[in-house]
Amino acid sequence: MTGLSICVRFLLRRNWVRLLLWAAVLAVMIPVVYNSQQQIFPTQADRDAYAQVANNPAVAAMTGLPYAAGSLGGILVIKIWMTLAVALGFASIFLVTRNGRADEEEGRTELLRSSALGRHAYSVANYAVAGALSVVTGLLISLLCLEVDLPAAGSWAMGASIAGTGLAFVAVGALCGQLSSTSRGANSLGVVVLAVFYFIRAGADLQANGTEASPLSWFSPIGWAQTMRPFGQDTWWPLAPLVLLALVGCAVALRIETHRDLGMGLLPERRGPATATAFLVQPVGLVLRLQRGSLVGWLAGAAVVGLFFGGVGQAMSDAIDPSNPYAKAFVGDSATVLQGVMGLLVLFNGLLAGAFAVQCLAGARAEEASGRLESQLSGALSRSRWLFAQMLVAAAGSAAMLLLGGWLMGASSQGAATGGELAAASLAYWPAVLLMLGVLLFLHGFLPRLSVSLSWAVYGISVLVAMFGSLFSLSEAAIKATPFGAVPRMPVADFALMPLVVLLLIAVVLAALGVWRFRTRDIVTE
Repeated sequence: MTGLSICVRFLLRRNWVRLLLWAAVLAVMIPVVYNSQQQIFPTQADRDAYAQVANNPAVAAMTGLPYAAGSLGGILVIKIWMTLAVALGFASIFLVTRNGRADEEEGRTELLRSSALGRHAYSVANYAVAGALSVVTGLLISLLCLEVDLPAAGSWAMGASIAGTGLAFVAVGALCGQLSSTSRGANSLGVVVLAVFYFIRAGADLQANGTEASPLSWFSPIGWAQTMRPFGQDTWWPLAPLVLLALVGCAVALRIETHRDLGMGLLPERRGPATATAFLVQPVGLVLRLQRGSLVGWLAGAAVVGLFFGGVGQAMSDAIDPSNPYAKAFVGDSATVLQGVMGLLVLFNGLLAGAFAVQCLAGARAEEASGRLESQLSGALSRSRWLFAQMLVAAAGSAAMLLLGGWLMGASSQGAATGGELAAASLAYWPAVLLMLGVLLFLHGFLPRLSVSLSWAVYGISVLVAMFGSLFSLSEAAIKATPFGAVPRMPVADFALMPLVVLLLIAVVLAALGVWRFRTRDIVTE
């Protein structure tokens, strides 16, 4: 552990902006959502009406069991708990991987260990900083819950349950970093584990007996954290297994680190063929080869989400009262509740494709930052052709996700819509996805070092406004000023093409400017 305090200070200095943004953005969601729900449910009668709407399998699968839906604290849990817990889980995995496996892959860990630094000092500091993010975020959430006059016991349980989820996924990130030999592989494996835990929790809540959780929930740390039930029973003992999982997982990761070679993962890399195929030596072929694991995983996720949403769409529409303000805020001005629900689920499919597109194209920046781009450009390959291959894979992959998820959603919707209708409705979000790619390309050309983080920030704001803009009392003009909010909700009879054309034109202009700047600027490595 020699040099542990120095490593902690180094990681804080290197990641302080990222840590601050994660903690602030997640915590500030509490007063924003709470203030909006006070306006939507001003009386107890309104809250009781919402409790009837929330008491259905669709809500249980998406946000957890609605055990206290008749109170403001319980409504807050339904609206935001799952989002905050899963987002903090992602943050923990990505932070541990970035400061662990990614640094080892790039050779920085070896450089640090060349001085008087203990074998485990850097890893322990990494786990401590990531764990501190979870604790600080949970503390801020509790304090903001108290600030809006929510019950003290529930407020502290709310923050602790979310912090416990983040701590559990610190261990997941630590173990994935030891198993995989690349940062891309560690991130992908961590996301898969998180998704598996989420769907186990969703399946357990679908099998619940009323508000009594199914035993299946104990196979997921998200289910453990949910069992704390803030603003309900306020049970504290499930925090213990979450903390224990974090400690044991990190200890096992350190044990693995003791016995493996630096730069290697516990899972060996599979040997490739001795010679490359003709397709692999092409820029598009190489990008597909590098992104194939991620592409397959995202397509599988789109298929699962499509089947799941199609199966619960009818149940959601049957349970929603069209006169309820909460329902109106989500389903919009559609002719029927069912149409509004399907439009909302199609929007989620579009948001999922947008996340894939940003993550896929961000690989271009990783190639440049690592120095691998320079070797690729040393031959006859032009910068424009290389970047076009990156764009093509991200754009085509997102279109495939939209079509697959939409078609499966319609096919499993029990007659609510056809597969072709919802595939077309999902594809309407492709211009919004392309606009996100245009933003990333523009930033990649002009601000390469900040391009990925700023693009994710733009994407996150767009998601919040498109999904929750009405709940935040934002104007229709403000919602339509964002990429995903500008797309008309489908299926509707009078669908307008002009917003899609505008989105496409803006995407082309931004992409063209980004490509032009990339062709004329220096290669920027970390």
